[in-house]
Amino acid sequence: MFTTRLRFLTAGESHGPSLTGILEGMPAGLRLDEATLARDLARRQQGFGAGARMQMEQDHARITSGVLAGFTTGAPIALVIDNKDHANWAQRDIAPMTTPRPGHADLTGALKYGHRDLRVALERASARETAMRVAIGACCRALLAEFGITIGGYVTRIGDIACELGDPPVEPDVLFDRFAAAESSDVRCPDATAAARMHEAIAAIIRERDTLGGVVECAALHVPPGLGSFVQLDRRLDARLAGAVMSVPAVKGVEIGLGFAGTQRRGTASHDAIERDGDDLVRPSNRAGGLEGGISNGSPIVVRAAVKAIATTLTPQRSVDLATGEPADTRYERSDFCQVPRAVPIVEAMLAIVVADALLEKLGGDSIDEMRPRLHALRQARVSQLPMDGTPWRFGYGS
Repeated sequence: MFTTRLRFLTAGESHGPSLTGILEGMPAGLRLDEATLARDLARRQQGFGAGARMQMEQDHARITSGVLAGFTTGAPIALVIDNKDHANWAQRDIAPMTTPRPGHADLTGALKYGHRDLRVALERASARETAMRVAIGACCRALLAEFGITIGGYVTRIGDIACELGDPPVEPDVLFDRFAAAESSDVRCPDATAAARMHEAIAAIIRERDTLGGVVECAALHVPPGLGSFVQLDRRLDARLAGAVMSVPAVKGVEIGLGFAGTQRRGTASHDAIERDGDDLVRPSNRAGGLEGGISNGSPIVVRAAVKAIATTLTPQRSVDLATGEPADTRYERSDFCQVPRAVPIVEAMLAIVVADALLEKLGGDSIDEMRPRLHALRQARVSQLPMDGTPWRFGYGS
């Protein structure tokens, strides 16, 4: 993932003792405690279609460094999440796993690392790791909240059932209302009618011993203009967001704004007009999803993630036993039937991490107190702050 000011690493296996995370680059003076992280960790465990492990784990992130007396110090923040399920694995021999599941990292992990047992790849490639990403994202969400930036998300599709919401809205209140409505739904869909149909679809797929994917839409509200840049590929905010969201297990596609739907429109219907309202330059629409030329334009940043159906299915799939070389059916590993509602806080976390990184890059400073006045000094989309004098000029490279 492209990063500048913020860096994070995670470690741990799905059924190992714990997950560990280190977040470096957070400024000093941010109020942060374990209760702040607990909300999003709890949300990650909720959603119709979740598997049995979510009933076993009650994830809690312990802060073990970088926060003293309730405030960040500017040093790296270390986090630990214990895996309660480890007790069921710690003192027993692990049955060999030699039949790779299509769609997982079982076979590719063996090809890359030469593991003698497929479970070694499974343990690290598992989406269990995203619990730590959510905890790290919650730290970044707390930083963004200090500057009035809100992150939220919801489900727009499960299987072939879609919640038709139209073009990305330009009004933050519309998105905020969707965030709130989604949290009252066990499938995290803001439209009650579509949510009921999604719930039925998941119930049916459970009976049919199969899985379902879908689409998650997340947004960042009140992001100031000017974050990111077009001068190098790794500074483009849209590229950084796409890479971060695509890194989430099971995400197979990322859209910003209209995304692929924009390819079906003419140019005059694909972009956001610029209008003047007093001294302000405003947009009547948000088809760009808050990003133009890799830079935030002040409208809500809207990102969409395509989440594939989980590859672990109760119904066996065809494969090959690598120990015997013979055809074999896959064996079921405990998993979700539909992880899409649970993916919402994970995608939110990645959005929060990237936007926080871009904000720190723009504002600079080593403490919250240094950053606050710099936010108010940023150039806004106002005619008076854009010194266009209409004077001709030349490149001036030699003769």
